[in-house]
Amino acid sequence: MTIAPVIRSIDVKVAPDRAFDLFATRMSLWWPRGKTIGKRPHAEIVLEPWPGGRWFERDDDGQETRWGQVLEWQPPSRLLLGWQIGADWTYVPDLLTEVELTFAANDGGGTRVTLEHRKLERLGADAERIAEALGGGWPPRLAGFAAYADAQP
Repeated sequence: MTIAPVIRSIDVKVAPDRAFDLFATRMSLWWPRGKTIGKRPHAEIVLEPWPGGRWFERDDDGQETRWGQVLEWQPPSRLLLGWQIGADWTYVPDLLTEVELTFAANDGGGTRVTLEHRKLERLGADAERIAEALGGGWPPRLAGFAAYADAQP
């Protein structure tokens, strides 16, 4: 069984290098608190900036909850993340779906950010249900990122 990838795009007003930086290094500031998989709202969301780096959240008490890993780190144009969150919205070390982000200059002087979440069939029997949830979940996350990026000087 193959599940169609979730693909969403949004335009932001900043240049690709700035968009990449804001997305990858300031996720804590634009991802809504309480909308993560940790037991408590996040204080930080971290992408370690190298292939093999961890992708995780940390709460105010220092408790870390893994989301996945960095597969490719190619500023300012591409970021490939390994999403290791299962159908029950917990970290699953032996699961890996891919979230690819591309950052391309658009005609307005800003950036077209495209997200593709693929290999969703790896979620097994719940793949269709989770793909539908992700299809509804990624647009507000991208909109939150765009609002944050557009507000930056």
